[in-house]
Amino acid sequence: MRYNVLKDADEILKSSSYLVKNPKEYKNNWKQVFKNNNPICLELGMGRGSFLIQMAKLHPNINYIGLEIDKSQTATAINNIGGQKINNLKMICADAKDIIDFFGKEIDTIYLTFSEPWPKKQDEKKRFTHVNYLKLYDRIFKKNKHIILKTDNKILFSSALESLSEYWYVFDKISLDLHNDERKIENVMTDFEKQYYKEKRSIYYLEASFKN
Repeated sequence: MRYNVLKDADEILKSSSYLVKNPKEYKNNWKQVFKNNNPICLELGMGRGSFLIQMAKLHPNINYIGLEIDKSQTATAINNIGGQKINNLKMICADAKDIIDFFGKEIDTIYLTFSEPWPKKQDEKKRFTHVNYLKLYDRIFKKNKHIILKTDNKILFSSALESLSEYWYVFDKISLDLHNDERKIENVMTDFEKQYYKEKRSIYYLEASFKN
């Protein structure tokens, strides 16, 4: 799925109250941003924000932050909010490698929804479930670690299972066909997922945790 490049992306980002322009200033103090002590969930690579926006609307007592490196996609996510007022939603336009500059031990859950799979062996370090990223997550999880992943890519999914298990995560839920899973796992579909659903592709899902 391709995204349109927004020529006015910079202006959209500049004028939006949903975008946190100076995330480094709020490290260890995101409760000031949200004005509450509710749990904080972070989605890495939020794309156009459909998943994040819907989750925030469904769970008003949980705070959601979406991080996306691409300006046009971040601006599109902001546009997709429209005139809605969603107090428990914020966004950051930055590289995921920099998350330890933005957060202390404040994150309760990390969502990885249809992340770039980087299927080639030489690119595996770029995957959000590579051990290098898992070490970064250690530094921002509040206490217990909790990761939820969805993908249509077998290579990414198998790699995630291997990385997480070697890092001593426990798998609370695994599904090889999320849309037909009899357990009725709560599922808000992303833009990619909506298209894949029409194409009848299998969606792989895992929920992993590590209790300290």
